[in-house]
Amino acid sequence: MSLLNDYIQKEQQLKQLQEELQRLEGDQRLKSELEFKAKLEALMNEFGKRPADVIALLDPTADQRSNAKAPAASTRRKRRLKIYKNPHTGEVIETRGGNHKGLRSWKDEHGDEAVESWLVRMED
Repeated sequence: MSLLNDYIQKEQQLKQLQEELQRLEGDQRLKSELEFKAKLEALMNEFGKRPADVIALLDPTADQRSNAKAPAASTRRKRRLKIYKNPHTGEVIETRGGNHKGLRSWKDEHGDEAVESWLVRMED
């Protein structure tokens, strides 16, 4: 795209945004919200309070809810269950990790590739 086309496109976008802004400025709901915000900020300044103080005052459980969510976000996703079946013995091993004692012994005896080919299915 040429520089001129880019300029014209940006100019049109600017005009659209200006029109939207003018419509919003005429909206009574926006005026009411801006007035509330200004009065709230003035009141907070008058009493030396921060937004966190106001939230704690109006909703004391908000901090507990935000703290309760944090550990859940940091937990690790559970590994998928792998089910292997030894074709020689018919023995079945279900594991969520590769460090299973029986699975390791199979891999030592038959090799990694052979044992991985014995994978029957994976489940969440």
